[in-house]
Amino acid sequence: MSDQDGYAHEPFPTDGPAVVTCGLPYANGDLHIGHLRTYVGGDVYSRALESLGQQTAFVSGSDMHGTPIAVQAIEEGVDPEAFALEWHEQYAETFPKFGVEFDNYGHTHEETNRELTYEIVERLESEGYVYEKEIKVAWDPVDDQPLPDRYVEGTCPYCGADARGDECDEGCGRHLEPGEIEDPVSTISGNPAEYRDRTHKFFRVSELADYLDGFLDRLEGTSNARNQPRQWLEDGLQDWCITRDLDWGFDYPDVSGASPEEGDAPPNAGDDLVLYVWVDAPIEYVASTKQYTERVGADEYDWEEVWKDDGEIVHVIGRDIIQHHTIFWPAMLEVAEYAEPRAVMASGFMTLGGKGFSTSRDRAVWAEEYLDEGFHPDLLRYYLATNGGFQQDVDFSWEKFRDRVNNELVGTVGNFLYRSLLFAQRNFEGTPDAEVSDDVEERIERAVDEFRAGVNDYSVRAIGEASVSLARFGNEYIQRNEPWNLVGEDDERAAQVIRDCVQIAKAVAVLFEPVAPGTSQRLWEQIDEEGSVHDVTTDEALEAPPREFGPPEELYEKIDEERVEELNAKLDARVAEATEGDADEPDENDETGDGSADADPDAADEGTDPELEPVESERVSFEEFQELDLRVGEITAADPIEDADKLVQLMVDIGVETRSIVAGLKQLHDVDDLPGTRVVVVANLERAELFGRESNGMVLAAGDEADLLTTHGDAALGERVR
Repeated sequence: MSDQDGYAHEPFPTDGPAVVTCGLPYANGDLHIGHLRTYVGGDVYSRALESLGQQTAFVSGSDMHGTPIAVQAIEEGVDPEAFALEWHEQYAETFPKFGVEFDNYGHTHEETNRELTYEIVERLESEGYVYEKEIKVAWDPVDDQPLPDRYVEGTCPYCGADARGDECDEGCGRHLEPGEIEDPVSTISGNPAEYRDRTHKFFRVSELADYLDGFLDRLEGTSNARNQPRQWLEDGLQDWCITRDLDWGFDYPDVSGASPEEGDAPPNAGDDLVLYVWVDAPIEYVASTKQYTERVGADEYDWEEVWKDDGEIVHVIGRDIIQHHTIFWPAMLEVAEYAEPRAVMASGFMTLGGKGFSTSRDRAVWAEEYLDEGFHPDLLRYYLATNGGFQQDVDFSWEKFRDRVNNELVGTVGNFLYRSLLFAQRNFEGTPDAEVSDDVEERIERAVDEFRAGVNDYSVRAIGEASVSLARFGNEYIQRNEPWNLVGEDDERAAQVIRDCVQIAKAVAVLFEPVAPGTSQRLWEQIDEEGSVHDVTTDEALEAPPREFGPPEELYEKIDEERVEELNAKLDARVAEATEGDADEPDENDETGDGSADADPDAADEGTDPELEPVESERVSFEEFQELDLRVGEITAADPIEDADKLVQLMVDIGVETRSIVAGLKQLHDVDDLPGTRVVVVANLERAELFGRESNGMVLAAGDEADLLTTHGDAALGERVR
């Protein structure tokens, strides 16, 4: 059970076990790269925890129940169980191809989940948290059948947008209870629906408002998952209908064992009720963890220790299912006396080239398609993990993908690793006989600290950036010390420099493993380390590498511009073929199953420049904005950096001091004209070193032409921008 308000969790790693879960994908369609964002994020986070020495299980499963599966099975004329099971098996095969390695991947229709679901529902009943209530249910009068959830569409009663029966997916995103949707229409027959009285079961969530208020105070994770539920509490919690008129799902358990007295039968007596999908779906997290224990033994991992003894539970989800994971789910766990989640990490949505994914229009980069194109899964993992904060919306395009691969994986990480190890092997047959210098040891320790901070800040991006930043430092270090000029003149110094570089390379292998497990293992093998990089902790980053190793191979290859044009042409041709004859219809807002619905930028105002990136829909708080120290500054000197295509070292007067700031302005501005220019500076940005030059801040600029932000009036140097 939970502690009182003000409770602070111990930082990772902790002594107890952890479980990382990912939102369950609906077993009803192919996976595309938009779906993979959540699963890659969960895999990165789980691997990072293990790298810190935290005992961790990574689990998920396919959501086999609910109306999305039932509706599609009806449309295809097949049995819903067989239909869902086929997709489940495909997912179980696809995830490992992208390095997403669940310790257990089950599904909600398995007996383990049924037993745990009935146990928890019966506990809700016995504790008095379940009651019956007569409600209005959408009904097709022509086909004479109930229309639960996605069997019906209509208008959201809260914002007026088009909505599904269970969620306002096109508008406010609010969960909708049966009977709430206005102007209902059957999605099966297209018939206008009417409302009829039916008796259903309700969970008294409203009685747990005080508990949930304290729970949200304790909850860690992304800010959207912690802040959004506050509004629902302030608006007043509504009790939750936990049954549906449906043939597919778990039957509501018979908790009494007795038949109703004659004359007391409810209006829908004799009709079976099944549990609402959001009752048994999150319980699959527990079931999947239990199945893992049953496979490996409780001595290796005890599911009860994590789920019943306040273990470290981290949920990684799409942001459209925050309400389920921060209100309904913890309320169920509290009554059933299970441990509450420590953290919820909610991802942003994903678009494709500035437009929404659309499965019906074939506007998507499919998971299998990506692999068929011959790209390594680590390239996509890196893009998804580090392209913006986890809770921010992310746009994918083949152009942006190419730029990130070429500039960062090839130009920074791969370039440093290959030239360092190649020089070491050719000149020293491996690791030189020298000690790591104090400066490099401190820089590696700082990278480990950044990695650990990323884990405790629930920042997938920071976890990935720790190793890339270290590789960037390595490039600058080898460039600055030029060991190729030391060999034959100062062999001892050359050995020292290359010894440092090999140690950095090993540290990169350790710290980059959560994001790029495949290429990190190849790097591990190139320096002739024994065993698997997947099994080591961050302590290994400063352990000496093997004395000898063979010639290295390049880990990453550049993507040609012509290849991007070819990929875009394929996508355009597919979309044109799929949309022939209905080009004026808007893209649907596809449900991804993992909770990250695809955004629909076609709903933007007229006149919006289609080349502009979508505005971030996720808001930051005023307090978060206030943490940025933005100052008015003036460039006093500008010095192009040799060997850097874009970089210029600026000296910027910010009133209280003059800062050295490295900026990518060389190709976009006349460097000689920069002195005297007023700029806005991010003054509290972490220091960095680029090409041997200190960068202590950032100047703000707009667009690809780097239009420098300035002030209209005569604000004093050092004045804060508020």
